[in-house]
Amino acid sequence: MNTDGEPNSVCLSDLARTSGGWLAASGPESDVVVSTRIRLARNIVGYPFMSQASDEIRRSLVEAIGRAIPATPQTSDFLFIDVGELDALDAQLLVERQLISRELSISEGPRGVFIGRDEQISIMVNEEDHVRMQILNSGLALQESWETIDSLDDALEEQISFAFDEKLGYLTACPTNVGTGIRVSVMLHLPALRITREIQKVHQAAQKINLAVRGLYGEGSQAMGDFYQISNQVTLGCSEEELLDNLADVLPNILSWERRVRDLLCRDNKSQLEDQISRAMGILTSARSISSEETMHLLSSVRLGVNLGLVSTVDIAKVNELFIHTQPSHLQKISGGPLKTTERNEARARHLRDNLSD
Repeated sequence: MNTDGEPNSVCLSDLARTSGGWLAASGPESDVVVSTRIRLARNIVGYPFMSQASDEIRRSLVEAIGRAIPATPQTSDFLFIDVGELDALDAQLLVERQLISRELSISEGPRGVFIGRDEQISIMVNEEDHVRMQILNSGLALQESWETIDSLDDALEEQISFAFDEKLGYLTACPTNVGTGIRVSVMLHLPALRITREIQKVHQAAQKINLAVRGLYGEGSQAMGDFYQISNQVTLGCSEEELLDNLADVLPNILSWERRVRDLLCRDNKSQLEDQISRAMGILTSARSISSEETMHLLSSVRLGVNLGLVSTVDIAKVNELFIHTQPSHLQKISGGPLKTTERNEARARHLRDNLSD
């Protein structure tokens, strides 16, 4: 149940037909930067780490955090979704929505997530750590995101005591998160660097300065639709400001690199690029059956085309939305129930035609 007393299924059916604010392409540098996310890992004093927590302890944690969230002004109106009660389809929808991690969706025992009504903030309970709070903003918004999540962290700590050591910092289940417990992640759309096979240089450059380059859904995921997440790898020994500054120093170079390569493609291979984008639009607006993987690839070309002024019939916000709404769980919720693979492919093609044909 959520905090309004409504069944989770009702809440999630409504959610599947809307778009989170991070998809609006309203933030700075949104031609390349899709979103900025900052996640904080926290554990509560007096409770063992999750690997040693029984179901009874996990349930007690959900209750303790469930009392703190409504008592905190910034989160008093958040919806609670009991992930342990969800079926696989609904849990995966929250993963596709970037509101929970894959780990929370497939783990066992009492667990859940609190979600802000604008989906800017979500707070996972009983993932790898007791609390994983995150903020997700459109475009490149490092400082704004940090100020918001830092304020929330302080407010929650007035309600519950987080495990903290004067020497080590915040104590977390994974050693790489000890210290600040922060993971700063920026999602980039880098089709030009992928087309020219220069994306590997981004991986190599990031690794040299302790940054990780991951796919659309973070650790262990592939770069679908030319989306790449760049984030810090360690937190111990660095302040939050140092980690933010590190990313802030690197990102402008990647952004200018991507834009420079886009300009070169337009100058030296414009006909080929226009053909690729036109074919992508043609397939998306006429196909009767299409896979999720092909959709991501083609939408990436369309998004590039919109940013280069080669596509004028759709905007970036709509393309961003289609990246999410054509994922398997969203598609099935929009369609009203479970679908077989062939039915999903047909429903996906129909959804794309309905949203792009005009």
